[in-house]
Amino acid sequence: MIEMIKVATNSSPSKVAGSLATIIREQKVVQTIGAGALNQAIKAIAIARGFLVSSGIDIVVIPSFREVMINQSEKTAIKLRIERR
Repeated sequence: MIEMIKVATNSSPSKVAGSLATIIREQKVVQTIGAGALNQAIKAIAIARGFLVSSGIDIVVIPSFREVMINQSEKTAIKLRIERR
């Protein structure tokens, strides 16, 4: 099973990056809904990549769309699959 990290518009990119950097050794997925959340997630991934490069780990991001139910309403989320290169 893939663990999912959820990122919101008000998420701190540095805090999300720290979480990503410590757990990136396994395959992870970040899910965002909305432009603000996607922006914060991309910032966090870029910061985490900087943390990881110094230890010889490089990552890539594979984006895709996903339909999710929130409060009985279907929303389109962007799923960011993070893998080691």
